[in-house]
Amino acid sequence: MLQIQGFVFNFASENTYIIYNENKNAWLIDPGNMSDSETKTLENFIREKELKINKILLTHAHIDHILGLQWASDTFKVPVFMHKDDQEVLDMFQISGMRFGMALEHIHADIRYISENDELELDGEKFKIYHVPGHSPGSVVYHNEKQKFMISGDVLFEGSIGRTDLFKGNYEQLIEGITTKLFILDPETKVFSGHGNPTTIGFEKAYNPFFSS
Repeated sequence: MLQIQGFVFNFASENTYIIYNENKNAWLIDPGNMSDSETKTLENFIREKELKINKILLTHAHIDHILGLQWASDTFKVPVFMHKDDQEVLDMFQISGMRFGMALEHIHADIRYISENDELELDGEKFKIYHVPGHSPGSVVYHNEKQKFMISGDVLFEGSIGRTDLFKGNYEQLIEGITTKLFILDPETKVFSGHGNPTTIGFEKAYNPFFSS
């Protein structure tokens, strides 16, 4: 049985997640830890649970979701999985930092590209990958059908959707992707978003103002 632990980090109140199992194998998703205290929170949880981080996953590469990526890469020395269409966004990390008054270094990590319909496995638990651009060009969703949950990043929120006024954002593309790829899933599927509270596919189909016309 998979467990999900969320952490709220940095200036954007970004949700970082750890998924782990009874074997203590784990994935770190969207490491947004920015301050020393936030990093210590992650370290303490991982140590107390005796977890082994064997993958780092990115839903997308906006600055608030990767502020702790270099630390995570250096600490765990495992591959980082992301969609190739967000490589350009990742490469803008330093420029994005300047906009927020932060002096950041270019990220050096073992980047592995994932694509639509790829699958990743955590000790036999399968995660399907959906490419849902529009918030960023390489935004992806990680879906575990068996346990009916997904990590949606900034694609879908409780009562909202991701911003589309950022670099290479596209409103129509995002709406179409959510409608054709996510809303066809089991309505009981729990959605763990990149910001805010968890929700479900069924709730968003019925009440999200971007779709409930």
